[in-house]
Amino acid sequence: MPSGLTDTAPIAAAGTTRRRNYARHYWWFVVPCAVVVLATILFPWTFTLYMSVHEWKLGGGHSWVGFANYQKLFTDERFLNAIWRTMYYTVLAVVFPMVLGLLAALAFHRKFPLRGLARTVFILPMMATPVAVALVWTMMFHPQLGVLNWILTSVGLPPSSWVYDADTVIPTLVMVEVWHWTPLVMLILLGGLASLPVDPYEAAKIDGATPFQAFWHITLPLLAPFLVVALVIRTIDALKAFDTIYVITQGGPGTASETINIFLYLQGFAYYNMGYASAVVVVFFIIIIALASLLLWTRARAKAI
Repeated sequence: MPSGLTDTAPIAAAGTTRRRNYARHYWWFVVPCAVVVLATILFPWTFTLYMSVHEWKLGGGHSWVGFANYQKLFTDERFLNAIWRTMYYTVLAVVFPMVLGLLAALAFHRKFPLRGLARTVFILPMMATPVAVALVWTMMFHPQLGVLNWILTSVGLPPSSWVYDADTVIPTLVMVEVWHWTPLVMLILLGGLASLPVDPYEAAKIDGATPFQAFWHITLPLLAPFLVVALVIRTIDALKAFDTIYVITQGGPGTASETINIFLYLQGFAYYNMGYASAVVVVFFIIIIALASLLLWTRARAKAI
């Protein structure tokens, strides 16, 4: 046998031994992490599924009911209305921040005096906590003492009922959401605008393209991945909105602003129907997974383009 082959045998054996030792020690790091993940994610979901098939009163007993909670959900008019309100709120709370955030990003991307100060002032709302924002806006919405109605009457317009009217409560809550989170969309898109190449714009200018044509045919296509990222973040935030709505309206007037999250909270911690609330969690989770899959597919298509 050639000497070169025999000389490499001890080296190969040593390498194999090191890999075995590495694999043996590797599991000491993996197993604790796996246990923590299973304990904090898998167990709560398994227990939620278990509760959803039981009639479970908080502080009381429980009994097996199978899929009765799910059947009740899809015949519960209050829950079906909560789904509609959630989708209505989500669409408005996504579309308006996306449009206004894009306009703000385009404005702040241009150079003008005190641009840095203007950017800082614009992003201040997103620094506040949702509960603090809700408390401030609650005072502003007061029909008699609120500053918003004072402004309306000062310019000759009739006062509004804001969150105290079933017809205006959802748009009013969306207004708070738009004020709070439009700066986040602006920051995402502003970063995208800063990363766009200059060459396409110079070529378009030479070809005589107007600013709108450059925006429509160059800026929007190149900015599409950033728009999708902002869309995903805003959709998830709007779907899980709870604290602002609960602090301002508690789901009222009546049930006019009762979204799925408010309905879930009331069922679990006001009426103590933990089994029924668990079924709501499972259905809501399926809705979120479906929407998230659609948004991720949209993001993949945007990257491919």
